[in-house]
Amino acid sequence: MTATVHGHADPAFQGLRTLMQELIESGEEDGASLVINVAGQNVVDLWGGYADAGRTQPWAQDTITNIWSSTKPVAALATLMLVDRQLLDLDAPVAQYWPEFGAEGKADVDVDVDVVLVKHLLAHTSGLSGWEQPFSVQDLYDWDTAVARLARQKPWWAPGSASGYHSLSYGHLLGELVRRVTGQSLRHFVRDHIAGPLQADLQIGAEEQDWSRIAPVVPPPPPQQPSPARPSTPVTRGRRSGAAANGHSNARGLARALSAITLGGTVDGVKLLSPQTIDRIFDIQADGTDLALGVPIRFGIGFGLTGGATAQAVDWLPAGRVCFWGGWGGSSIVMDLDRKVTFSYVMNKMGGGLLGSARTEAYLKAAYKALAVEGY
Repeated sequence: MTATVHGHADPAFQGLRTLMQELIESGEEDGASLVINVAGQNVVDLWGGYADAGRTQPWAQDTITNIWSSTKPVAALATLMLVDRQLLDLDAPVAQYWPEFGAEGKADVDVDVDVVLVKHLLAHTSGLSGWEQPFSVQDLYDWDTAVARLARQKPWWAPGSASGYHSLSYGHLLGELVRRVTGQSLRHFVRDHIAGPLQADLQIGAEEQDWSRIAPVVPPPPPQQPSPARPSTPVTRGRRSGAAANGHSNARGLARALSAITLGGTVDGVKLLSPQTIDRIFDIQADGTDLALGVPIRFGIGFGLTGGATAQAVDWLPAGRVCFWGGWGGSSIVMDLDRKVTFSYVMNKMGGGLLGSARTEAYLKAAYKALAVEGY
């Protein structure tokens, strides 16, 4: 079958349609979706290619796929909504809401060495970037076991002193915090308070009724040379747990939800956040080499921020009041508050790179070239 790119792109953005078509035809891209929202309107909403590695099934308008760590911005959004509702205080100890979490001095404000605050969880600075070994895959999927282990664990570095990407523990830490203050799982909170009200095609853990429209991810090629053995550090201890997430969406669903941040907290009359809470996202929490990723990154509260250390690792992100994150393989969500632009890219064929693939970079550069032509 012949690949076709479907959907809409305003005249100034037709180059993105051409780029997606070229990448699919070359085999670099299998299937993908791309959305650029400007001031609440989708000026680009494209999808196309193939939903399977064999290139026999088309990527349809409602195709979804695993977005890996692009789920983390959704978890951060949910947590910030509870801050906005005054159910959580960013500067309060986590143990105030989750008493068992206070083990190993994580609630001892008099000592203040290992105290973990809510903002530390959001900013990957809590010192809990993974689980002490032994810790099995079965343990990971046993929610109560996994969160109890984190609650008992001593931070691997002084909370707030540096970031160490919480590759898998992020969802458990924020999810349990959400459950403690609302009684709902993160999955159900997102369904009832984000995806449902916004009619966003976004789920944490896809419902069985939607399995038939999921495009399986195509793994990236293995590295040409194995990494050398490394001593036990926050880096290697966190990586033993792997890196994954369980959000399922496409570019349209991801942009619909996260455009709430770009647009001042409200999307089509549905208010998720106040401007004051959005301002807290840009409080810099870490700005240096991440202890787990091993690359320079600037973290705010819940999101990566452009500028500073991030500019050393990812020089193609836009400057200004911009927050972002992405998933393993290249999916990405960028919220540019200065220009009121939300950029979202989701694909099934994974590429290389820690903070976006070569395809992510190509689409974003093309998008901002078009935006510049339009005067943004």
